[in-house]
Amino acid sequence: MSSSASDGTADVDLVLSVLDDEGSRQLLLAADQHRSAQELADLTGIPNSTVYRKLDRLSEAGLVDEQTMLRTDGKHTTTYRTDFDAIRIAHGGFERFRAEVERAQEEPSERLADLWSQVREET
Repeated sequence: MSSSASDGTADVDLVLSVLDDEGSRQLLLAADQHRSAQELADLTGIPNSTVYRKLDRLSEAGLVDEQTMLRTDGKHTTTYRTDFDAIRIAHGGFERFRAEVERAQEEPSERLADLWSQVREET
């Protein structure tokens, strides 16, 4: 479940909480391309169990893209990639703030090319 709305707004408390965590920031930087939790743990030096907890929170905040890579051997792998270009915290009126998560608009042809490259890697 993602707390991000389709209009790019997100739960400001959750986003700020996640970004306040050094380990979560390390994971966001390491997830510059789709990587498994194990790969992220290896890159950051964060223990596997901690990586999974932090990835759950990052996913809930709408800051990572989670994909399941289907494999012919039946051992499917979930990968994670940072899924935003910018986060803006805006004053939304009296005693309110809002978080706006800005994502790059990917053309359908780019998404299709990504999917095909993933299929080719697995076959």
